[in-house]
Amino acid sequence: MATNIFEDGDILWDHKKVDSSPKPLQVLYPTVPGAYPVIVFFHGFFIPNTSYNEMLGHIASHGYIIVAPKLFTGGFLPMFGPCEVHCAAQIVNWIAEGLQPYLPDNVEAQLDSLVLAGHSRGGKTAFAVALGKSPIKLNIKVLLGIDPVAGLNKCIRTLPEILTYKPESFNLEMPILVIGTGLGPEKANWFLWPCAPDGVNHKEFFKECKEPRQHFVTKEFGHLDMLDDKACTPRCECKGRKKHRDLMRKTIAGLVVAFLRAYLEAQFEDLDNIVNHPELAPTTLDEIEPPKRMKLSTGATLGRIKTKKLSMFQNEKFLWPRPSSKWQTRKVASWEATVRSPAARLCGVRVRVSV
Repeated sequence: MATNIFEDGDILWDHKKVDSSPKPLQVLYPTVPGAYPVIVFFHGFFIPNTSYNEMLGHIASHGYIIVAPKLFTGGFLPMFGPCEVHCAAQIVNWIAEGLQPYLPDNVEAQLDSLVLAGHSRGGKTAFAVALGKSPIKLNIKVLLGIDPVAGLNKCIRTLPEILTYKPESFNLEMPILVIGTGLGPEKANWFLWPCAPDGVNHKEFFKECKEPRQHFVTKEFGHLDMLDDKACTPRCECKGRKKHRDLMRKTIAGLVVAFLRAYLEAQFEDLDNIVNHPELAPTTLDEIEPPKRMKLSTGATLGRIKTKKLSMFQNEKFLWPRPSSKWQTRKVASWEATVRSPAARLCGVRVRVSV
């Protein structure tokens, strides 16, 4: 049951700055030969893109290339309105041709496994790009929102407005992970707004996502607690922890790695373990939302069927039995078929099963 996702991986990595892209950015990349998925990570409001290096380095050590642009105007002022979304889309389009020359010769960027991610307002930016608010050339396989925020409240939201306040209204088909913070909606003092106010924070983002989706909340930590300890960002405006923030970084990085392993590589063991045993995480996890069951055309149920013995995923035509370490596979019939599940479809692989 133990998992290594909450610790640094075995893959050595390095990083470099790039100034020839539409916006300055840094790239974190494995130095071990191989092909790796690409994560584009958008920083939060007035937070330098270098303030997440420890968390992003943890993710890179498990085999991911991370592009972290600096979406500032004039080098030091944050962008406002749709301009940030357009610049974010330009970065994604630049990656299609411009990223590979900055990687070692034996390291390949898997552009067919593109992940968009972001923190705070950067999380909202990632959702806006995924929703097509600015056109991009590449297909998005997974979307990650780390304590995303869409404004000060329902009446004061950043442009473009994307929240509809209707359940499952986002027109997004890719798997989505939303991670929230327990202290984000609380005020640091009486005269400041909460950094992740209710009504425009992770809860509403998750409600508007369709399946497959996953929700975790780091109950005891705040909106900025995943930043590097030496980050040049004032923390007094957000309620949070003063100690043990390394646990927060490990938790978020581990959740991201588990989710990407599940939906890019069809390796669900780590994600299942966390959902069923949240105590495995370095911090207290709350509001864990397991995948919902859905109807099959045959009248059976779909999703994660925890009947004690069987777990399966499917699309409209095929079933994909997926035994886990916890459950035994129950033979329900004698048949053999080549199937293509949602997870397998993301990975571009076919799975031959026999039950």
